[in-house]
This record gives sequence, C-alpha cells and structure tokens, in this order.
Amino acid sequence: MAVGYGYPAAGGGQGRMRAADTDRDRVVESLKVAYSEGRLSKDEYDGRLEQALSARTYADLDRLVADLPATRATVVTPVARTNGFAIASFTCGIAQFVVGPLTTIPAIVLGHLARGQIRRSGEQGAGLALAGLVLGWAALILGVILLVVGMVVIGALTGSMRMH
Repeated sequence: MAVGYGYPAAGGGQGRMRAADTDRDRVVESLKVAYSEGRLSKDEYDGRLEQALSARTYADLDRLVADLPATRATVVTPVARTNGFAIASFTCGIAQFVVGPLTTIPAIVLGHLARGQIRRSGEQGAGLALAGLVLGWAALILGVILLVVGMVVIGALTGSMRMH
C-alpha cells in the first residue's frame, strides 16, 4: 500500500483479503493528513472518506491512497486531551479524605458531567471520572449508613434511659 502500513499488495491475491476496522481507520488518518496538507480537495476528501469507511478489502483501501505519498514519520497524531471535569471529579473524590464530606457532591456531579462530555467529544479521562464517581458515591452511601446507624443507636440509648 502506498501509505506504508505494511498492507498486502493490491495486485496480488492478498489484496482481496478483507480489511479490518483498524485498516480503514489508518487509511482515514492518511486521507486526513493528505487533506490537511492540501493534497486533496474537500470533495476528493469527502468522496474518498466515504469509500474508505465502506471498503471491504485491502485492494479497496489501496486504491484510495495509491496516488498519495507515504505518510511522513514526523507526522505525530495529537493525543486527545484529558477532560477537565474528570480531573476535578477525581480530585474531589480524593479530597474527601483530607477535608471531609464537603467535596462528596462535587465529585459526583463533576463525574457525571465529565462522562457525558467524554462520550460526546472523545476526550481522555473516563477512568478518572469513574474513579471520582465511585469515591463520591461510596462516601455518600457510607455517610448515610453511619447516619442511620447513629440515629438507631441514639434512639436505643434514649429509649433505654426512659425505661429507667
């Protein structure tokens, strides 16, 4: 393949092998680079992108990038940034151990906001948001349990004091 990903040649029998989603994704990335460099017009890019997403074989994919130069090794794909709400949720979840229950509700709210944004934007931080949620909900549930147990104990003590 012209883009240098080690695909089997289109002319041989291997070109009829079915392509995987990752193969299509690599070609899409090559098309994006070619479009950003001005090698493809918007119409060419859109047409090839549609064909890449519906390609079935290596040969189908090869035809889409055969006239493009190989992707340079210096091209670095940017790493998706980490969602700020996810970081804040995790921080609030950890802060509970230092400042007490003041950060419990913010950990939960920020965790839910982060997960929603991450689903829409593709940002990183799903694990941080989940950790913030787990820490927040665990502290909230533990606090409610301790409150109920405390009320039962106080009720039992005051009830036994009235009897005497």
